[in-house]
Amino acid sequence: MLTIEVHAHGGPEVLQPVDRPIPEPGPGEILIRQTAIGLNFIDTYFRSGLYPAPLPFVPGGEGAGVVEAVGEGVTRFKVGDRAAYSGGLGGYAAARVYKADRAVRTPDDISDEVAAAVMLKGMTAEYLVRQCFKVQSGQTVLVQAAAGGAGGYVVQWAKALGARVIGTAGSPEKAALARQFGADEVILYRDEDIVAKVKALTAGEGVNVAYDSVGKDTIDASLASLKRRGWLVAYGNASGPAPPIDPLRLMRGGSLILTRPTSHDFTVTTADLEASAGAVFDAIRSGALRPLIAQRFALKDVAEAHRALEGRKTVGATLLIP
Repeated sequence: MLTIEVHAHGGPEVLQPVDRPIPEPGPGEILIRQTAIGLNFIDTYFRSGLYPAPLPFVPGGEGAGVVEAVGEGVTRFKVGDRAAYSGGLGGYAAARVYKADRAVRTPDDISDEVAAAVMLKGMTAEYLVRQCFKVQSGQTVLVQAAAGGAGGYVVQWAKALGARVIGTAGSPEKAALARQFGADEVILYRDEDIVAKVKALTAGEGVNVAYDSVGKDTIDASLASLKRRGWLVAYGNASGPAPPIDPLRLMRGGSLILTRPTSHDFTVTTADLEASAGAVFDAIRSGALRPLIAQRFALKDVAEAHRALEGRKTVGATLLIP
């Protein structure tokens, strides 16, 4: 089967296609024949070495498909079930084994492509707006990269909860998409001063919470856009790791709160996982979340997909098709 491996950290060119035997599931595992694989910024962090992983490794932490075999002791799945997952490594392959207690059954009314597009980014939005900082009706939210995969879901979900949403985008086209997602206002960060625009839009007060997946290029603006006792939720590093922030800066900014969450801590148990995924599927059914799968690449063209993602040439979700 086709597998994409990384034998040395670096740019997209280190993503090497190889032919490997189809693995056998061990105890507590299932074998998933994948039909769609999600592409995420975290994949580039592992590829580059920003996030450590023992070499060689297979990138990818999100996908969906059909269960082809089950290991000893598995009762949650049977052969023929549809399954989706989010987290870990090993996803860039035509088939893969995964821990049965960390996968979820794909509902009949959710396609494999939609499942692969929402498991990581959708559950990220879920914990960001419903668990980490609980967005309330009437609050004002700043979402950096509001036309991106996770950012677009954060915009939609925050809007569904009754918040006023201010987004940022890098082009008029992406700004238009952010508005389609539900953003009330969109700031073109290449042409406009984010902080000044946020203050103007909020009568000088700032926002209750800023969701920042960009990192180095936007973290200062996110922090300066907060109102007194506001929250900065930094959940990504698309432009590179953010610099250290002096705690005294949080005090001087108005008793601000900074957190750097990760999805694993909000889906520790199987019950947590099922609840988060279930909330995402329910949000899709209700129309609160409208998944946009805007790019599809063949798995063999994954290097091209990484270049597009890092070049900020993608919007919404990107899928790799085995």
